[in-house]
Amino acid sequence: MNAIVAVDKKWGIGKNNDLLVHLPSDLNYYKEKTLGKCVIFGQRTLESLPGSRPLPKRDHIVLSDDPDYTVEPRKGYACDICHTKEEVLAKAGEYQTRGEDVFVCGGASIYELFLDDCEGFYVTMIDHVFDADRFFPNLEEMGLKTTWGSEPMEENGYRFTFRKYERV
Repeated sequence: MNAIVAVDKKWGIGKNNDLLVHLPSDLNYYKEKTLGKCVIFGQRTLESLPGSRPLPKRDHIVLSDDPDYTVEPRKGYACDICHTKEEVLAKAGEYQTRGEDVFVCGGASIYELFLDDCEGFYVTMIDHVFDADRFFPNLEEMGLKTTWGSEPMEENGYRFTFRKYERV
């Protein structure tokens, strides 16, 4: 599995269940990487999406502790509700067995829960410190290596790069 996330200089990822900043290039990068793939969300993060609905053209696995939680899937795509890490991994394994990519997409507790199950990490590094209340583990301190990086970009007054970290 992979994870995809945008972080600030202190690995902050969000505040009040929302993104730290709106960067259209980052949203396009996210779309490019996840379109047609399976994405894993926590319930609160899914509910923070526009209309509290699954993203278009992606299969979803949602981890929820509410046994009655349901989500209307997008036409032609799955939205499986799981209640344990083991259920999520089993469902993700079905996609991987078919050769499909799976991306862990948040929030913070979901990233933490599945961190050891991910091999690749697609990270948008924003050269700024925001007032975040949710954080991603510092992959560099964990010994992961950058295996790819984009040229620096700037948008809406913020500099950022796209990077891929991997376990070496």
